[in-house]
Amino acid sequence: MTLALRKSEDRGRANFGWLDSRHTFSFGGYHDAAHMGFGPLRVINDDRVAPGGGFSPHGHADMEIISYVLDGALEHKDSLGTGSVIRPGDVQRMSAGTGIRHSEFNASKAEPVHFLQIWIIPEQRGLTPSYEQKAFSAAEKTGRLRLVGSRDGREGSVIIHRDVDLYATLLGPAHAVTHDVRAGRVAWVHVARGNVRLNGTTLSAGDGAAIEAAGKLTLDGAEDAEVLVFDMAI
Repeated sequence: MTLALRKSEDRGRANFGWLDSRHTFSFGGYHDAAHMGFGPLRVINDDRVAPGGGFSPHGHADMEIISYVLDGALEHKDSLGTGSVIRPGDVQRMSAGTGIRHSEFNASKAEPVHFLQIWIIPEQRGLTPSYEQKAFSAAEKTGRLRLVGSRDGREGSVIIHRDVDLYATLLGPAHAVTHDVRAGRVAWVHVARGNVRLNGTTLSAGDGAAIEAAGKLTLDGAEDAEVLVFDMAI
């Protein structure tokens, strides 16, 4: 199986002082025609927000937006009347649909927040805006691929309005997990932190890998690591 690597240092970057962001795919002022997304996966932004900083109210439409916090706490408010604090282990899905406004702020005045902002193109335009947030313990993800997002919400995962299965795993040096990519599907692996080996190739924090053919993925921990795997219909 051939892996197309997207190295951390090759990503786009935006630094506004309160926000230091790395863009796996084209976003905002960063444009790379060779990296406009992968399948329905449109955005993976690796965001670090300074204490007291955040995104003031702004609008979105026709996008599935997933927030995955790695460290700290992210405060969310939206035009649906939803308000929550997202912490490590939480997965939040917001369907922008016909239109939604929201804000995201670091919930701490003393500690930074580090999170992944993920956008997935929905299966259709004009969905009713909605919101969902669920917590997944470290024990559920340690040494195994835990389904945290899916089209049908199975196994307690958040619902993504696209045929995408999103898995999260925590791996140590003694751990290895496997996943079969079936015919007609593709996968993207994103290393949120730490170092892992993917089918024998070492990936470090911020690295990604595209898999465009059916076959088996094997992830083993070179050191403590957190990894997301997107299994997507094409």
